[in-house]
Amino acid sequence: MKKVLVYYPFALAEQANSGSKLRPHEMYKAFCEWGTRNGISILFISGTSAEREKQFRQLVHSGELEDIWFCYMENQTIPLWLTDPGHRPQKPFIDWTVLRYLKKRNVPVGVFYRDVYWKFDELYPLKGWKKKVMQTIYRLEERFYETYCDVVFLPSNEMGKYVAINRPMTDLPPGGKQRTIQREKRKESVASSVYVGGINNEDYGLFLLLDALELVNEPTSLLHLTIVCRKNEYEALPEEQKARIRRLGVDVQHISGAELDQLYEQMDFAFIPRLRSEYNDFSVPVKLVEYLSNELPVVATNCLAQQRFIEADEYGVVCEDHPHSMAEAIRTMIKRSEYYRQRILETFMKKHSWLARVEKVKQTLTREDT
Repeated sequence: MKKVLVYYPFALAEQANSGSKLRPHEMYKAFCEWGTRNGISILFISGTSAEREKQFRQLVHSGELEDIWFCYMENQTIPLWLTDPGHRPQKPFIDWTVLRYLKKRNVPVGVFYRDVYWKFDELYPLKGWKKKVMQTIYRLEERFYETYCDVVFLPSNEMGKYVAINRPMTDLPPGGKQRTIQREKRKESVASSVYVGGINNEDYGLFLLLDALELVNEPTSLLHLTIVCRKNEYEALPEEQKARIRRLGVDVQHISGAELDQLYEQMDFAFIPRLRSEYNDFSVPVKLVEYLSNELPVVATNCLAQQRFIEADEYGVVCEDHPHSMAEAIRTMIKRSEYYRQRILETFMKKHSWLARVEKVKQTLTREDT
């Protein structure tokens, strides 16, 4: 039986309540399902550095780490040596020990490199000497992956130019989740749409969306918008902005989980209105995947990675980040939302599910097709 090692140099979050915490769980589950389907044994190492060392020693002693087909690993938003509680490594050399062991045995290793926010001054919160020290450690981590990994997996190909690791790079499917959708049949002449996300930063594009909504609904109302956001962010808005939201007839809700899933079933399409920036051009929003998993076509701005993803399989309408362009995109979406929804049904789970993600890892590291 072939064996694959999934290696996480961190402890899995007990409460996976965000995309970054959820992905390692979902990826491991997908590996296990894929392994069961294909008769492949999935070995797993994760936890604190001390726990990883113990698991590694046990697997070596049992002989299970012999003849590994390939290894998939992930990093976090902090360097792998600092993932222990308090950022104090109990066993600082365990990751080097594991990766060196695999390299000596010619095991192909791929690392999912999730973010480069630390390279952007406007995004990285540390200042002064702490920032310089941390950025030096991040660069050492890049060198570590260059030494011990064969392939770097990315959220998008557009991110590659910011990753200083001299290894082949490729993007991975974002990990769509299969859902049973009970879409409500509606007869209203006004389309229903939803925006889920932050509203406390102009970069998120809420006010671009409101400007476009105002244009679309003059002189005849064509679109109803529901905003789902954090309660504290809404309460912190200036009164004139809240008054405008009310005047435009926008619903504001603070829901998640099953309630949000139910809301999605009432919607015709969804929005990702964030403004273009260097960082937004290569990042892939978690909400894009969530919308598509709920069979919702998307109106999105032309940030490069999300534009390529949406247009490649016709999952929605892309516009520039100004009101008139977005208003025109909304009018197009109102007319063609069922066409885009059908495209999602035909290809999204087939090409972009968690299992598709595992399959691409396998094909890339082994150079074998299904």
